[in-house]
Amino acid sequence: MNRPLWLLLGVLGLGLAFLASLALGAADIPLAHVAQLLLHPDDSNESLVVHTLRLPRTLVALLAGAGLGVSGLMLQAVTRNPLADPGILGVEAGGAFALLLMVVFFPAAPVWAFIPAAFAGGVAAALASYSVARSVGVTPVRLALAGVAVASLLGAGSRSIQILWEERAQAALFALSGSVAGRGWEQAGQVAAPMLLGLVGALLLTPKLNVLALGEDVARSLGARTERDSLLVTLLGVFLAAASVSVVGPIGFVGLIIPHLARTLVGPDHRLSLPLAALLGGAFLTLADIAARLIDRPAETPVGILVAAVGAPFFVLLARRIGR
Repeated sequence: MNRPLWLLLGVLGLGLAFLASLALGAADIPLAHVAQLLLHPDDSNESLVVHTLRLPRTLVALLAGAGLGVSGLMLQAVTRNPLADPGILGVEAGGAFALLLMVVFFPAAPVWAFIPAAFAGGVAAALASYSVARSVGVTPVRLALAGVAVASLLGAGSRSIQILWEERAQAALFALSGSVAGRGWEQAGQVAAPMLLGLVGALLLTPKLNVLALGEDVARSLGARTERDSLLVTLLGVFLAAASVSVVGPIGFVGLIIPHLARTLVGPDHRLSLPLAALLGGAFLTLADIAARLIDRPAETPVGILVAAVGAPFFVLLARRIGR
């Protein structure tokens, strides 16, 4: 199939996921009626459900999924590590830990401060993972294992804080639940501008990603400033993951699965694979959220559990293939 055609199919898939998310839930609404309510809202209960509950939730899922997919693609390209992922490298755990610290110890902090805090936590966790792996020799599997170890340590720290400051930590459970449930217009507005700016910046960096993916020696021979470009790409990748974590909590494996799928469909050229990763990531997390609503409705399953059920076997198979 013509590679650019996959981008068109990605747009169509994202649109279908968007409409399905507005139509399906504890009470289903026909797609035709959903389309009518989007164009002509009224005072009915269905209109209230679509515009107040499902529309902002869907936009959050689309943006967070796109951010995680693109973040994973960028981190895999700059590290040339097919196992790189914001969750596996500890970025998501670092961002979540920073959010918990903000809620517990700085409860009066403004909403806009949460994304920079998550970014700082994600950067610190990524640096810690790389330092641990570097001490024994960096390989894809060792870097992934170091990230898992750092994420586990941060998870233990988070649980300790939740036990010691139980009442204060209750306010952070919503942000750290790894779910899209209950996200409204406040959360959508919080993440929309930073995420869109980050995605545009990632698109502008696709030529540098193509060069960096060739390897440091080749990139330097082509005139690239590898240290500066690598730092820029890494920071932007961590920022996209942190922005996602700040609004939906840590949802692992999206940044691992989606980049591999995008490259399989359109090849290694990041000018095509990166926008496709954004489309597929948004559609993937939205469809996972739909499944979370329907599996045990009217109750909801945390979407992070469903994604992990798919991502964990994928990670094991990928690690086994690389380890051979």
